Amino acid sequence: MLSTLALWAAGAGLVAMTGFVAWQVFCRYILNDSPSWTEPGAVLLMSWFIFLGAAVGVRENYHLGFDVLLYVLPSTGKRVLRMISDIVILAFGTGMVWYGSQLVALTWNTTLPSLGISGAHDYFPVVGGGFLICLFAAERIVKRLSGVPIDEVADEVPAEVAAELDNADIPLNSKA
Repeated sequence: MLSTLALWAAGAGLVAMTGFVAWQVFCRYILNDSPSWTEPGAVLLMSWFIFLGAAVGVRENYHLGFDVLLYVLPSTGKRVLRMISDIVILAFGTGMVWYGSQLVALTWNTTLPSLGISGAHDYFPVVGGGFLICLFAAERIVKRLSGVPIDEVADEVPAEVAAELDNADIPLNSKA
């Protein structure tokens, strides 16, 4: 539910950012009077949808990964490497929250002149996205430790990879 909400918010931010940029272009080239708030507003929205999307990617296991080694390992080895990956993601999210909060505190009393809001708003997406990344990584860790089969879908070897591994005479251990 929370990841769906974050995904919809990211999508709404993308649409709004596109509207801001379109308004900027229209005002600049048609009205010859460019508003000062559109570019920083678009960048602020972009920060939100990037970090929200990254958190959803962690939750859905679509985030960056290097899975080639996992295709040839037995199931227990895959679970160990995935657990390590989730722990690293949790640590990264914790760093985002920690250092992002420090940036918020440092910029709280500054003002973004074109938007008229606190400079801390530039760093709220880092803290919010980091919090969600921590939450979703912790969820994956707890599910894996409690025996929920969250890795079985990821164990399926894509046909292209299987063909390449067969051509290289590398055995697949997906059912080990």
